Amino acid sequence: MSVNDWRIFQGNREPHNGIKRLLGIEPPSWRRFGSLPDIDNNQSRKYWHSLHKLANSKDNARDLERGRTFRVRENQSEVLDAINAALYLRRPVLVTGKPGSGKTSLAYALAYELRLGPVLLWSITARSILQEGLYRYDAIARLQDAQLSKDNQDNYSGKDNRDNPSSEDDNGYLNIGQYIRLGSLGTAFLPSKYPRVLLIDEIDKSDINLPNDLLNLLEEGEFKIPELVRLSKRGGKSQVVESEDGIDVTIEEGKVRCHAFPIIVMTSNGERDFPPAFYRRCLRVQMPNPTEEDLRDIVTAHLGAETMEKFQTLIQEFIDKNESEESGLATDQLLNTVYLLAQNADKESLKKLLFSPLSSLEEGR
Repeated sequence: MSVNDWRIFQGNREPHNGIKRLLGIEPPSWRRFGSLPDIDNNQSRKYWHSLHKLANSKDNARDLERGRTFRVRENQSEVLDAINAALYLRRPVLVTGKPGSGKTSLAYALAYELRLGPVLLWSITARSILQEGLYRYDAIARLQDAQLSKDNQDNYSGKDNRDNPSSEDDNGYLNIGQYIRLGSLGTAFLPSKYPRVLLIDEIDKSDINLPNDLLNLLEEGEFKIPELVRLSKRGGKSQVVESEDGIDVTIEEGKVRCHAFPIIVMTSNGERDFPPAFYRRCLRVQMPNPTEEDLRDIVTAHLGAETMEKFQTLIQEFIDKNESEESGLATDQLLNTVYLLAQNADKESLKKLLFSPLSSLEEGR
């Protein structure tokens, strides 16, 4: 077996069925999760059929393009090794690096190459909490529907139910699942044959408690929806809820437990440290800064070979400026500049505008 044979993810923009090879390898005994009963196989097939339709739809074209144009080079073997180790070990990977180094694009490349449907995105802010990522329960809508049902019943009080053909539908509010929508995090842990790709973007911007709140989920691969747990004790064992993708999925006894642990890419700009317990549950890797060859490849992928050839001097100027600035420049600053200059815009004024160091932009706020 060659050195690279163990790699499921190659990072070379070529879609393949390598994920099936991974699923044929037993995970470590301490990283095995829920089973996928035969009764659920048909449901799982329908679920993935719907996901592949979504992945190839016009609405997902931008994300598909991000995955198609991103490439991990051989000189970035540490990144490839970290991703593949995370795949085998069923662990999240924490990717740090400067803005524009390709941290978020890595997740889209994973979904594209391994054919795992649309990327589930959870963009973190200082106000993000675990509940938001797992699911949302619209209690107000349920109360409103309950009130409407009561009003309808009052209107038909004393009359034969045959005079009220909608009376059964009026009690639809009792089906609590229709008021629950899974978030990106919750959707990623749905039981299915294949793993979903989940991007937790800029986790270093989170509240100090969020990394600790994630620990149990990352270790056990499951969570409960209390509203559905209570209902299951009263006989409602199965409830249909909506996933983040807009697909109806069935939850059994109020518990979501993954079968294939999701491929979780967490990005960080290195603005803070995390608790040791959080680090222990992740594989960590630093995304290297793009080389000159990388930048040429990126410009070619987005704007074409002819444009890249025309602006090679500008690419070199970007590299020189990037090396001299402590804060560094983001790759999208180069793409924006090349795109505008290709429209015959004024070169010097644009470079001054778009090649500004990131720290100076922040200080000017």
